Amino acid sequence: MGSPEPATASTALLTDHYELTMLGSALADGTHARPCVFEVFARRLPDGRRYGVVAGTARVLDAIADFRFTDAELAQLEATAVVDDATLAWLADYEFSGDIDGYPEGELYFPGSPILTVTGSFAECVLLETLVLSILNHDSAIASAAARMSGAAHGRPIIEMGGRRTHEYAAVAAARAAYLAGFATTSNLEAGRRYGIPTRGTVAHAFMLLHDSEEAAFRAQVDKMGADTTLLVDTYDITAGIETAVRVAGPELGAIRIDSGDVGPLARRAREQLDSLGAKDTRIVVSGDLDEHAIAALRAEPVDAYGVGTSVVTGSGAPTAGMVYKLVEVDGKPVAKRSAHKESRGGRKSALRRHRGTGTAVEEVVWASGSGTPEPETNDRPLQIPLLRAGRPEPDLPTLDDARQRLRRGLVSLPWEGLKLSHGEPAIPTLFL
Repeated sequence: MGSPEPATASTALLTDHYELTMLGSALADGTHARPCVFEVFARRLPDGRRYGVVAGTARVLDAIADFRFTDAELAQLEATAVVDDATLAWLADYEFSGDIDGYPEGELYFPGSPILTVTGSFAECVLLETLVLSILNHDSAIASAAARMSGAAHGRPIIEMGGRRTHEYAAVAAARAAYLAGFATTSNLEAGRRYGIPTRGTVAHAFMLLHDSEEAAFRAQVDKMGADTTLLVDTYDITAGIETAVRVAGPELGAIRIDSGDVGPLARRAREQLDSLGAKDTRIVVSGDLDEHAIAALRAEPVDAYGVGTSVVTGSGAPTAGMVYKLVEVDGKPVAKRSAHKESRGGRKSALRRHRGTGTAVEEVVWASGSGTPEPETNDRPLQIPLLRAGRPEPDLPTLDDARQRLRRGLVSLPWEGLKLSHGEPAIPTLFL
């Protein structure tokens, strides 16, 4: 079996069967055209997390722009009798023409935050549920984990290198989300091509084993890449590897990488050895099953950069953000789900974040249309921005670099305890009016 097509090729069949069931039934009874509002929110944060990071919004807008049913896709639906002729005819002309507002990428979110608001007819909005959630749940989970890692690194750069630990297309999205959340570079070349993310990489142990000796491998790499390259020194014996690396590259050696063992003590001994060999400016890069807790534990060690793979592309134990896409308004009237433990709040929401004069965030204020706008305070900041109008993107939407800057400002605004890696409640409470 071949690999699935990338999302940029076609997005229409990324919808779910049950969405087409709802569409067909609504077309049949005439309710498909009723004006509706759907919202994306998370009922709770992953266990113990204190904040979430919005990521994937730009990818959602791109996917909606491409959301069309091609002749081949319509033929597939017809051949498998997924929909009837009337629904098939409606899908042939589908193009989202509604409005979307939402939190910009890089914004923090908390339980109940109205992360995305989709307005239009029931028919055109309901088809977007799986598409929207699959992107936002994945990208926000990655960005939320990556932000914790970036904070733990305390300004030291992190290389995203998880492409071999996830689906080939998810790897590209994960690299983007990690970069948004503060990672410095990625090893994923497609992410570099598509999103302009700086790419970095060094050799794997296979390259070392290819050569008859460690010295021969180092010499081949230095001859090709120059002395500023990063040499992998833990294939055999790290102490001998560092001595050989400096002998081959000279004291101008750019960096060494340690990918195994107890990297804290190893980094300490490596620093001492490098300094004794005159390689005082040679950096130490560590990798190998790192997560935010391991990075935090290495803060006092002489580590210059980290390489993170598995933990970032899997959300460091929380691979989904747990976001849902719920109908909250029909014909201008609030509607809400009442099921136990899965309640929703009816009505289209707006939100602001309230701050002290010092800039510290104190609460997320969320209110529904008709419930009254809160009295404004001096340091309030509205959270949603217009994203699409009549199906077309708003001009001058935030860029990926804008998102990186927004997240930095947002994290600085959190109360100190909100940045802890230990289990705890959300950094600020959500106040529903």
